[in-house]
Amino acid sequence: MLSRVADSLYWMSRYIERSDGILRMLKVNYAYSQDSIMEFSWQPVLRLFTYLEEPEAKKLETNPRAILQYIVTDRENPNAVVNIVTRARENARSVQDHITKELWQCLNDYYHTTKEEWLSHWLQKDDPITILDVLIKQGLLYYGTADITMSRGEGYSFMNIGKFLERAILSADLLNMRVINNHYDIDTVADAPYWKYLLLSIAGYELYLKTYRTGFDARNVVEQVVLNNHFPRSIIYSITRLQRYFDRLKQEGKVNNYQQLDFMIGKLLSKVRYSTADAIISQNLHQYLIDIKNDLYAIGNALNQCCFAYS
Repeated sequence: MLSRVADSLYWMSRYIERSDGILRMLKVNYAYSQDSIMEFSWQPVLRLFTYLEEPEAKKLETNPRAILQYIVTDRENPNAVVNIVTRARENARSVQDHITKELWQCLNDYYHTTKEEWLSHWLQKDDPITILDVLIKQGLLYYGTADITMSRGEGYSFMNIGKFLERAILSADLLNMRVINNHYDIDTVADAPYWKYLLLSIAGYELYLKTYRTGFDARNVVEQVVLNNHFPRSIIYSITRLQRYFDRLKQEGKVNNYQQLDFMIGKLLSKVRYSTADAIISQNLHQYLIDIKNDLYAIGNALNQCCFAYS
């Protein structure tokens, strides 16, 4: 497979994963803002998902509808969902011979949905959660279509490497955002809603309730989001899958000079696997998550050089 093709499949998958994470966070945050108007702040979301300067962010901070419109449909915002899905479609269009017709049609439908004129109107006038659900379901349809139609070859491996790398970064970012917003006070009972909405935003709420019977405890949340091998959006699950699909490429001889990248993925997986929630928190949870994110970015840069022929 040409490096150009592998690169397009990798980024197509990363962009779809990013759009899914943004939409889920917006849905949960909007619901939370309506429940706790006095306590809620959009500032962490704007800091994480936009490139706005502080004065511009403050203008938007008190207007949830304007924030939704800016992050979902504003084409002037490079990290808007509409632009992310457009970039995913452009990557898919350049490699149509390497993906199934069903997957292309699914992604094309997602793209045209984000371009609909009624989208902005709905976000401003009607229930915005309804339209966020529509877009989230488009992403889920993409995942299902890719899973049941794509052959398990090189392309599928590169797609999953992109997906799980992006997912691990996003989970680390969202957990870190909650930590910063809580001012590191992980033992405060009043902070329980923060942990609840974090779990809701990464589809981990039901699993948490089934696993832990003692309410929302920060240590349990950290354990699930970072260390739970059965939670598909945990950091360790994502890194494990990242290693699995890289090993497939390596075994098939599809990757040259892979030793450094193999070492980086294995080192990061060992770092997370042999951690505990108590140890992570006692060492400084914020710094731990920053280190994980930096390691993931380093893996992404190594992939660029090793697999995609970037200089």
